Amino acid sequence: MTWANRCAVAVAGVGFSAVERRTTTPLGRFADDAAAAAIADAGLTPDAVDGLATYPTPPFEGAVARSGEDMVDVEHVLQAPWAAGVRWYSQAGEGMITTSVRDAVHALVGGACTTALVWRAMYVPPGTYGTHPGTATGDAAFAAPYGCAGAIPWHALAYRRYLELSGGRREALGALVVEQRRNANRNPHAVFADRTMTAQDYAEARMVADPLCLFDCDVPVTAAIAVVLTTADRARDLPRPPVYVAAAAQQTTRRAHRPHYTMGDHVEAGTPLVEELWGQSGLGPGDVGTAQLYDGFAPSVLYWLEAAGFCGRGEALDFVQDGRVAIDGELPVNTGGGSLSQGRMHGMGHLAEAVLQLRGDAGQRQVADPRAALVLVGSPMLRGGGVLLCADRL
Repeated sequence: MTWANRCAVAVAGVGFSAVERRTTTPLGRFADDAAAAAIADAGLTPDAVDGLATYPTPPFEGAVARSGEDMVDVEHVLQAPWAAGVRWYSQAGEGMITTSVRDAVHALVGGACTTALVWRAMYVPPGTYGTHPGTATGDAAFAAPYGCAGAIPWHALAYRRYLELSGGRREALGALVVEQRRNANRNPHAVFADRTMTAQDYAEARMVADPLCLFDCDVPVTAAIAVVLTTADRARDLPRPPVYVAAAAQQTTRRAHRPHYTMGDHVEAGTPLVEELWGQSGLGPGDVGTAQLYDGFAPSVLYWLEAAGFCGRGEALDFVQDGRVAIDGELPVNTGGGSLSQGRMHGMGHLAEAVLQLRGDAGQRQVADPRAALVLVGSPMLRGGGVLLCADRL
């Protein structure tokens, strides 16, 4: 059964801040810039916004988490003079940015607000982060003292299992990673817009946690991206072509506690989410013109390709070869560069890229006439989610 809210809401504007690796500028300034750009792109003034939604959680443990400095929550935006008219907000603790989009859709359809600003701001702290003491307690006591602490070794374990079961070669993933870098080289909003990568660069990259090399890991950035959502009827009267939200769902698969979930089936974990999106929208894999698939670690793209039905189980490494996922390929994937080369934005870059593609505003990386874009955020085992966007109202 299709979703009752299918295409009732549209993305009317998208905005980007500058993207930096290191900076002394407070993160709030980046978020303010992205919000202003998105509102202007929608042809609106700030006082038109009466709804706010974000996923503000920092990507690292032990963060100071000061509003406006290294995270940007609803409280920061509510301090703006124009926010006096805000009457609804949502601040997601799980599910990443697609949960914020889904919350905004429900608020708009239900009349809680008329125009919603959704944003994600990311900060790279000075020094190092994600370190764990050798005296860790709880579940971490069985892994951290041996160096298996944090997302990198967990995802390395999962990828090793995938390679063993599929019979794939680690080096084959370079085709996807290098292709995404080519896409970023055409994207002015990418942190690696001016840094190329060759297959040899990938092959010679240092190993971080075997079988994950440096270029299999996303690049931390300080930046913000925002979108403006409103009702489909109102969006038609605004300057930009509306991009309709045809489906929105959350990942709810049962899983073991970390790090034990690395032993789970990541493809199987992602399948229910994608099936929910297909069911809500009435569309399927063959209707998708571009896929923006979460790549905090490159192997996650493989799991999502299989979970979504773009290829069979164990076939994703073969699927990404020979330009099949290039901009002019069978299924253009992560056309903006993804987290690996545009920068780690926890899925917000993927969402914004899908909007630009469906509006025909992606410049040199524009896909030929995509009518639908699939956005999947978080590795399949994480509490992420997905949205399906369409250029036409279904």
